[in-house]
Amino acid sequence: MDVFVARQPIFDRQLRVYGYELLSRSCLVNVCQEMDGAAATAQVIANSVLTIGIGTLVGGKRAFVNFDRDVLIGPWTTILPPQTLVVEVLESVELDSEVLEACRLLRKLGYSVALDDFVRAPAYEPLVELANFIKVDFRDTTRSEQERLVRVYGTRGISMLAEKVETQEEFEWAKAMGYAYFQGYFFARPHVVRARQFPAHKLTQLRLMNEVAKSDLDFDSLEKLIRLDVAFAYKILRYINSAAFTWSGSIKSIRQALIMMGENEIRRWISVATLPGLTQGKPDAVAIHAMVRGRFCELIVQHAAGMQASGDPFLLGMFSLLDAMMDRPLTEIVHELSLAPQLSEAILGAPAATNTLAAVLTLVKCYEAAHWEELPSIAALIRLPQEIAPRLYMEAVAWSDEQFRAAAGPVDNAVALTN
Repeated sequence: MDVFVARQPIFDRQLRVYGYELLSRSCLVNVCQEMDGAAATAQVIANSVLTIGIGTLVGGKRAFVNFDRDVLIGPWTTILPPQTLVVEVLESVELDSEVLEACRLLRKLGYSVALDDFVRAPAYEPLVELANFIKVDFRDTTRSEQERLVRVYGTRGISMLAEKVETQEEFEWAKAMGYAYFQGYFFARPHVVRARQFPAHKLTQLRLMNEVAKSDLDFDSLEKLIRLDVAFAYKILRYINSAAFTWSGSIKSIRQALIMMGENEIRRWISVATLPGLTQGKPDAVAIHAMVRGRFCELIVQHAAGMQASGDPFLLGMFSLLDAMMDRPLTEIVHELSLAPQLSEAILGAPAATNTLAAVLTLVKCYEAAHWEELPSIAALIRLPQEIAPRLYMEAVAWSDEQFRAAAGPVDNAVALTN
């Protein structure tokens, strides 16, 4: 059975990643449509989490996993370590003695319990007494109800989690009301600040991304821009002199490093290495998300039968999150970049049926949001064997985590830049 995993970050009040919800309770309809929910969830836990590794998926953070009734009272709940797993009791679970006893046992063993899409009802009070987290759906509740829930339950030692928070204004509201954790795409749709002056390093790095997006690289322009940022210049020299390359002798100049890297490696490396600067002041998850998305797009194009795309799929994924990195509308940023028409149109939401890169990005976004029912038609549109999508996604996650750690590494030595 193919494993389907998507992860969505959960932030604390300081916008630090607290954990990830693993959106893995379903699969492509025409692959495992005969399996019931409990069997699918159990197999996801066994194959995805245990085979891939929980560390790879959440990187030491908490893992929020949805449980229906059959899985909750079955043998699967204690497979994952209690310091990692947060059991989300779905809103569809009917409360009875078995469910209560299962939750009591989980708490006794040190596990955390979250109540998903919570709606206040007297009958659920015994379950509330066992909850560590209460998740409130901001799309399905009114402002007055959101405030009432946090006032009633937040004072009882329960951590209130606002989910499906989609704007900066909603995040600020939830934070002011006393919610402790936040989930949704607000970080990817930030509050627009139209008249903003960027720090010099962000302008330099945006210009670098602009240069690598061009069809023909201008080595003179690249060298000048890189030399404007000493830390960035150090990183490229450290990278080219690392064990990843087997040059005879050391590389001592920016121009020499660029020539030795070649165009494809330059485009990829600069895109990744500029992320820490562009996302400064943002959660790390924004940068990691951009790299996962870029690599996932790239892998999809590599495995789609006969696909010919006008534009770099890695840049497609990365640039689709530039608004989150820079607090500016995506239309403004894309207008400033010299992108191939198909690439810019895809980033700005062109129909999947008329733009192959747009179809790739649509598939990626559906996968991230666990919209499994939409994946078969999109995969068929780009002739991607849908059964390999989960493997490609996990490859992208593992690669991106590794690249982020390398790109964000501190500058620990001085390097002389010579011509």
